[in-house]
Amino acid sequence: MAADEPLVLGIETSCDETGVGIVHGTTLLADAIASSVDTHARFGGVVPEIASRAHLEAMVPTIERALKTAGISAKDLDGIAVTAGPGLAGALLVGVSAAKAYAYALGKPLYGVNHLASHICVDQLEHGKLPEPTMALLVSGGHSSLLLSADITSDVRPMGATIDDAAGEAFDKIARVLDLGFPGGPVIDRLAKEGDPKAIAFPRGLSGANDPAYDFSFSGLKTAVARWIEAKRAAGEEVPVRDVAASFQEAVVDVLTRKAVRACKDEGVDHLMIGGGVAANSRLRALAQERCERAGIRLRVPRPGLCTDNGAMVAALGAEMVARNRAASDLELSADSSLPVTDPHVPGAHAHGHSHDHDHVHEVSKENLYS
Repeated sequence: MAADEPLVLGIETSCDETGVGIVHGTTLLADAIASSVDTHARFGGVVPEIASRAHLEAMVPTIERALKTAGISAKDLDGIAVTAGPGLAGALLVGVSAAKAYAYALGKPLYGVNHLASHICVDQLEHGKLPEPTMALLVSGGHSSLLLSADITSDVRPMGATIDDAAGEAFDKIARVLDLGFPGGPVIDRLAKEGDPKAIAFPRGLSGANDPAYDFSFSGLKTAVARWIEAKRAAGEEVPVRDVAASFQEAVVDVLTRKAVRACKDEGVDHLMIGGGVAANSRLRALAQERCERAGIRLRVPRPGLCTDNGAMVAALGAEMVARNRAASDLELSADSSLPVTDPHVPGAHAHGHSHDHDHVHEVSKENLYS
């Protein structure tokens, strides 16, 4: 671990996880998470107001736990990174406000970064520097996207995205129809292992010759599965839950992996990175591995704990921003619930050549709060 590598704290609050990570270059020192998922489970989905309040309560204790785990003091940090978007507006605001407060009090530069670019960058903590370019397939409750990253700090290009439901959303909805609880991904993955993926021929969305090559659609699949289950129940027959889970899961991962491998081949990219919460799915990992090997593509998937939302991924991208001398954000940084992935980070106004007279970050005495 080189002494000159940046030491960065990252804060992630885009949904229902309060994540705080600390990295030194590409080495993970701490990854503290407080989740409010159990509070949302009884509503069958994430309730934004509850998520925001939970972030507020968890923020300071989670930051203190991360600093303690990393064995560092806040004043040792080289920067504070925070998810500026996309995500739930209220939830993002809690993280952005906390990051601004810490950056101001410590006199450290602030980096507002993109949630999706962070999901790609987290793989550096496990498998070393990302090759450039890298094709990334990001699949979660909120996103299903294919992205081409030539430079994770400045050049991320969307190749394709979901036109309706995200993959994780479809898992949650089918789990609800099957009365399996929330979140649906882990339980469907578990039941699918005991089912037959070929038992039921569910549709593969946007897989026709004239369909967009890299876009995804899971809404039709979701409806088809729900109708199939309803028909069984209406006929008074038992629903083969394991076969439904396996066949549904196969339909999702078949489309995801096929389109990702096709994008790699079309763009001449020999690395595929898979991230986001659904990347923890065992069948997605297995099928991607199989298809990548056949196509001569190197697959990179972080361990499941780094695939779901966490602060480590934000810190990883923040450290890369510092290492590459990217412009810091202003203290006027605001949360942007629909921040496009083409903006891996939100530089301050002075980065665009504007004069800026409230660049407090560098004038504040570093001793004022954490002396």
